[in-house]
Amino acid sequence: MDQRTQNTNTETGEFEIDVESIRQRARQSLEDGAVTDGYRGDRETVLKLLNEALATELVCVLRYKRHYFMATGLNAEPVAAEFLEHANEEQGHADTLAERIVQLGGEPNMSPKGLLERSHSEYVECNTLDEMIRENLVAERIAIDSYRQMIDYIGDKDPTTRRVLEEILAVEEEHADDLSDFL
Repeated sequence: MDQRTQNTNTETGEFEIDVESIRQRARQSLEDGAVTDGYRGDRETVLKLLNEALATELVCVLRYKRHYFMATGLNAEPVAAEFLEHANEEQGHADTLAERIVQLGGEPNMSPKGLLERSHSEYVECNTLDEMIRENLVAERIAIDSYRQMIDYIGDKDPTTRRVLEEILAVEEEHADDLSDFL
């Protein structure tokens, strides 16, 4: 913990926050917004990871939307509805990641140029409903492992980003479970 913002009273063992130091530092570097001296993450690396996650979510939105429109066959209606729901949730993830990137003083990279190279998942069009389900499940499994690695890397250095990633991870696990039920 930052010794400039906390003290443990050795006589009583009580924890105290050094409010005066916090107040003084809060008036410095106002242009950094939410990023204070207490931020312990490697901001450039965290921003790179968040932009990769953003690209992954955008690719997933595009793939799910295509599969939603292209799904045909006897059992296509409930699967297509699931694809659309997942596309909307992935868009929400992308928005959340973009917001966090801005909070950390970065710029969300939504450029189509290089989107697939920045993404951890692939964009696979597919021809059959079964292929669509399988490719989306593969993409969810990639996202799950990617988010777990990002969470492990961030650890306790950036609790806000960690929480954002953990919330997204939980939804990605639900998506994988939904898709595996269709198989």
